Amino acid sequence: MIKVLITTALLLCASVVFAQKEFEKSLDSVQTLDDVTIFLKKNKKAKGKVIVFNREKHKTRMANDIFKMGIGSKRTFGDNPQKTYYKVIDKYQIPYYKVSCVYLDGNKMSSKDINSMRQKVISKYNEGYKFSVLAKQYSMDQTASQGGDLGWFTEGDFRPEFETPIIKGNYSVNDIFTIDIPEIKAYYVVLITEDTKLIEEAKVLKITEPRK
Repeated sequence: MIKVLITTALLLCASVVFAQKEFEKSLDSVQTLDDVTIFLKKNKKAKGKVIVFNREKHKTRMANDIFKMGIGSKRTFGDNPQKTYYKVIDKYQIPYYKVSCVYLDGNKMSSKDINSMRQKVISKYNEGYKFSVLAKQYSMDQTASQGGDLGWFTEGDFRPEFETPIIKGNYSVNDIFTIDIPEIKAYYVVLITEDTKLIEEAKVLKITEPRK
């Protein structure tokens, strides 16, 4: 009886190891985002998704290790029995922009008051006031608490009407200007706080092998 149990356990273990190797072999064939879609359809029991690591935003040890990996390479992190793989599908650099802003709500202020307030902000900034202080005092959204700082953003993160003047405008660090979006009654004073920066990103397939 014990011999039968041992044999069964060994066969089960061998079966699990074989299944793991087959899963890894299948994962090795994934090279593009289209491959990822096909792979996830074939492996519906596996929990997987594509995530993006940004070198500026993600400062963890895992992110650092992933940026050291080449395209197509994979590895696991931790020693859980049920392995989770991270496979690098693509790596690239894209331009990011950094600004701070004072937001004024056209639903709560008249056009005249908005223009007057924006001129006051610009005048005070040119007199030497810190923009972060002005944003905390005058901005009418949640960014006021962080001094108007929007953090690093890339094209597609915000409305085109807001992004385009920043991306396409011939502005330099410390330039201050206004942006109007009348359709949503949003009015801004914008300050360029950093030069455009190419930031590395990695698209990674994170997938946990299915339970056997």
